[in-house]
Amino acid sequence: MTHAGENSDGLERLARALCALETPDQARALLSDLCTPRELADLAQRLEVASLLAQGRSYMDVSRATGASSTTVSRVSKCLNGPAGGYRAVLSRLD
Repeated sequence: MTHAGENSDGLERLARALCALETPDQARALLSDLCTPRELADLAQRLEVASLLAQGRSYMDVSRATGASSTTVSRVSKCLNGPAGGYRAVLSRLD
C-alpha cells in the first residue's frame, strides 16, 4: 500500500479534482465518495480547530469547543503555522 506522499501523481490528480469542483454540493458529493463518515467528521473538526486557533483561542478552549484531542489541536497548530499554508489559504477565503 502506498501513502499519499509516495504517490505524487495521485495526489496531484486529487488536488486538480478538488479545484475542478464548482459548488459546495459538488465538493460534498466528492468528499462523501472518497471518505468515510468518520474521516469527513475528522476533516471538518480539524478545519474548525484551525479556524479557532487562527482567531487566537487557546489550545484548551479549542479542545473544549471542538472535542478535539490536545494532540489534534497541537498538530493542527503546527500545520497552521507551518510552511505549506493550506489552512491559512482556505481560512482567508472562508472568513
